[in-house]
Amino acid sequence: MKYNQLGDSGITVSELGFGTWAIGGDWGTHSDEDALSGLERAMDAGVNFFDTADVYGGGHSEELLAKVTKGKEDRIHVATKFIRYGDIDDPANYSEKVVREYLENSLRRLNRDTIDLYQIHCAPLDMLKNTDIFPILDTLKQEGKIRSYGVSVETDEEGLYVLENTNASSLQVIFNMLRQKPLEELFPKAQEKGVGILARVPLASGLLTGKFSKNHSFEDSDHRNFNKDGAAFNVGETFGGLPFEKGVELSEQLNWIGDNRGSMTRAALKWVMQQEAVTSVIPGFKNEKQVLDNLKSIDVPDFSKQELDRISDFYWKEVHDHIRGPY
Repeated sequence: MKYNQLGDSGITVSELGFGTWAIGGDWGTHSDEDALSGLERAMDAGVNFFDTADVYGGGHSEELLAKVTKGKEDRIHVATKFIRYGDIDDPANYSEKVVREYLENSLRRLNRDTIDLYQIHCAPLDMLKNTDIFPILDTLKQEGKIRSYGVSVETDEEGLYVLENTNASSLQVIFNMLRQKPLEELFPKAQEKGVGILARVPLASGLLTGKFSKNHSFEDSDHRNFNKDGAAFNVGETFGGLPFEKGVELSEQLNWIGDNRGSMTRAALKWVMQQEAVTSVIPGFKNEKQVLDNLKSIDVPDFSKQELDRISDFYWKEVHDHIRGPY
């Protein structure tokens, strides 16, 4: 396992971390027993970074992390997110009083005194610009309630604003082989500013596992069903913004990436880790089997320059124009 400095946070994180949305909810059937065994196996393999949010299962994923990291708080780093429990378009939701309430609730569920990385959870650009959210986070950092803060963004424009105008240590960005736009401007600027990049949705909600056919159906409680066209939240969070059937068609054209790498899943994660600007990639999981498969991505061969160029050309010629939602 390789470990990278997360911006100026003072935290060193594993190049492969894990996101906990799926074990909290909105990804269909799951069990706490499977989730806890997966978390334990990840830590045993050297994973020291987990991303969560207060709205994942109403805080349930935070509570699961508290169980497995008890007594390990000094070496297992947890990032959580806030703002989406309230109206993300209401300035009152960004007041110091409300933000402190969000923070104290997460601290309680995580059973921690300090949060390693506290992230604004996909707030609109005008709220980032026109509220006091960043001075509030600076104050919380000075008080020792949080070690550092970052922003989970939906668009390059939001990310560039954060880089130019705040003290954020990290950006969390939707990034995968089927969503490469951040490589153009956002990632180079983040490197220039010394800001870490956390890559979410690295498997395009499963498209890059190669397991789906166009007639695949998802459970009612799975966002890949109820948000496939952006009915519940930004469509970019589901299949990276691609229409499902088109995404399956496009992913089939990338089957070759698994050659000599064991699987498409491992290859897709390795491609993200290979990008110089990425500090940690955070795939989701529901069970130990998925954790173990994702861990194998660490040891598969890097992509050659020729392969990287082929993937880039494919994205810009075949994929980019089909992506929907703010980007």
